[in-house]
Order: sequence, then structure tokens, then C-alpha cells
Amino acid sequence: MALDVSTKQKVIKQFAVVKGDTGSPEVQVALLTEKSNKLAEHLKIHKKDNHSRRGLISMISKRRRLLFYLQKKDIKRYKEITKKLGLSK
Repeated sequence: MALDVSTKQKVIKQFAVVKGDTGSPEVQVALLTEKSNKLAEHLKIHKKDNHSRRGLISMISKRRRLLFYLQKKDIKRYKEITKKLGLSK
């Protein structure tokens, strides 16, 4: 369940720390959140798709690790990204 190019560019533009930024934790977390939301919608329709469910769990785990890193590194940036994306601890 890949994101289309326009959605991906929009998310990158919205969460980039500096111009041309695609690798910061904020961008990575935002992209993973967008992908997982799309995949969750897919799984609501296709309840028995266990292969995609496993992928969703791995994406959420990666997002959690990135958020933990960001929380350790800079708590202010962590709080901003969780507030923007509506994530809770």
C-alpha cells in the first residue's frame, strides 16, 4: 500500500524541518502515519488479509521507535509532531 506521489510530496512539504528534507524523524513519522491510516482502511474492508496486517504492525512499531528517538533527542519536537498528527502516548 504505497502512497501516491502527490500525497507523499504534500506530507513531506508539511512536515519538513528545512527545504528538501525527507529524512528527518518528523517526516518519517508523518509518512508512516499516512501509510498506516491508508492500510487500516484497507483492513476494515479485507478483514482476513493477514499479510497486510503484519505489515501494518511493523510500520506502527517503526513509527514508535522513531517517536521514542525523537522524545529522547528533543522533547519539544516530539510534542509538536504528536500534536500535529493527533497521536497519543
